[in-house]
Amino acid sequence: MKFAHLSDLHIGSWRDERLRDVSMTVFLKSIDMCRQEKVDFILFAGDLFNTAFPAVDKLAIVARVLRELKEDGIPVYVIPGSHDFSPSGTTMIDVLEQGGLLVNVYKGDVVGKQLRLKYTIDKKTGAKITGILGKKGMLDRAFYEDLDREHIEREQGYKIFMFHTALQELRPIHLEHMEAQPVSLLPRGFDYYAGGHVHHRMEFSASGYKKVTQPGALFPNNFAELEKYGNGGFFIVHNDVVEWKAVNVRERIALTYDVDGKKADDVSKELLDMMKTVKADTLVTLRVYGKLSSGQVSDITFNDVMAEGYARGAYVVLKNTAALSGKEFQEVDVQADSIEQIEEQLIQEHLKNDSAKITLVKELMQALSAEKKEGETTKDFEERVKEDGITVLKLDVLK
Repeated sequence: MKFAHLSDLHIGSWRDERLRDVSMTVFLKSIDMCRQEKVDFILFAGDLFNTAFPAVDKLAIVARVLRELKEDGIPVYVIPGSHDFSPSGTTMIDVLEQGGLLVNVYKGDVVGKQLRLKYTIDKKTGAKITGILGKKGMLDRAFYEDLDREHIEREQGYKIFMFHTALQELRPIHLEHMEAQPVSLLPRGFDYYAGGHVHHRMEFSASGYKKVTQPGALFPNNFAELEKYGNGGFFIVHNDVVEWKAVNVRERIALTYDVDGKKADDVSKELLDMMKTVKADTLVTLRVYGKLSSGQVSDITFNDVMAEGYARGAYVVLKNTAALSGKEFQEVDVQADSIEQIEEQLIQEHLKNDSAKITLVKELMQALSAEKKEGETTKDFEERVKEDGITVLKLDVLK
């Protein structure tokens, strides 16, 4: 018996279209790798999509791939993840299952007050597969607490349990504060536990719990993950041997820079020099942190830095400045009798004699302080304020 275990594909997750394309490329390459491995079936342990209503073009590609797998005689077994659900409880997994493209193995009945799961049996191998879907906020815990464990534990044969929840034993150190539940909440005695939800690859075994695994995200889902991991992958399980398969379609370069004790102008120059090391077609992450000795964050020419990366051929350049700060403003002692006078003094104090910036700040404050007109809808009011702000900032391209 040979099967693949993928999880947290999050197709369509990135806002940047280029990274959404990379994510899709990783998915397609993973399926090709599964074919090359001649797997009997494939498991998706939750979060196939990043949203319950994925973009039509992404959905069409996934549907085509699933149809091709079906034609090749490779069934796909899934459980919905926390990202797969809409507020109404519906999921695109239901639609794909109704189309005969995959099988949702989270099936069962409520008998008394207990959840009695049913097994889905793979026709080729005889493997018996079941599992519990994932819910946001650990709401899936109630399903485990109400589970008729004895009913599924006494079943004989090769059994696979799929789950999409955080387990304490599969929680990495950097996520030690993540809410998680003990592995003992899972039913015992399965041959393989196909996990998902935590975007970190780990394996665990204990008495009664053989091969509890989570492959992590198939492709990093945010800046921190891309910076830390560079790429994702999945498991191939063959005759009880679990093998990791990395999927890397583009090299990642992670750059970090500490600005502590440095001037904004010097930081700009040094960041430009760092970008000169970037290679073509790479995914570049730039994390800048610390406190400037002089100047403000806005004084750092990030636009030029990013442009240098692209000029070097980078496929995409991402930056993170969440932990970056400039020299703090000095406390201003204001003596005034009205809010308008306080605002005027603060603006004059911090912007000194920069008349252009002073005018811009005043105009923007006036635009954003507009009040809702009588009879005006909330949508129209918000649109009017946005348009006024765009006009003040001269962002004509956004109109």
